[in-house]
Amino acid sequence: MAAADSPSAALRRRDLCSRGIRLAGKMRSDVVDLLDTYVERQGLDASASVAAVEGVPVAAVERWDEQTGTQRLLENLAAYRAFRVLLAQMLEEHREQLGETDTALGRALAAVLLQVSAFAYHLEELLQLESRGPPSEEGAAPPPAPHLGLFERKLRGLGVLRELAQWAVRSARDLRQLAKPSPGSSSAPSWAESP
Repeated sequence: MAAADSPSAALRRRDLCSRGIRLAGKMRSDVVDLLDTYVERQGLDASASVAAVEGVPVAAVERWDEQTGTQRLLENLAAYRAFRVLLAQMLEEHREQLGETDTALGRALAAVLLQVSAFAYHLEELLQLESRGPPSEEGAAPPPAPHLGLFERKLRGLGVLRELAQWAVRSARDLRQLAKPSPGSSSAPSWAESP
């Protein structure tokens, strides 16, 4: 852990957190734009209520301020890995449903999927810096896509995108918390101890 507490590691951590905050902000902006396009192209009402979607990680957390830096990173990583699978399923369903007739929505979905994958990799880098490698994805086979009707799939997609937008906000907040120096110290916070 000594290496993780060195000044160069602290600077690297702050740099990674700053870049992550920018990535999360850009991702949220793109997801909000995608949500508008998705609602329009799928013929949905923007105010449609969507029940909790199975397999979609929820961004809200109780006692957020009590979480350690490691817990924050691990929860974020698990969420973005799940979103990567969910978005890939949505993209596949979109291609099956519309083929090449709606390339704009397909491209927007693919672009957000790429951002989610890049953000997951960024979180893995932060965990590596902590000298705690990211958990393996082996054995974590994605759940099969549920067999839903067309309308239910559209609503599920809406729920996925809404929650992803919330995660982008939470991720920026988590990374801001991680970038703060610990009280009484000029160095970056200890991952295991900082909330």
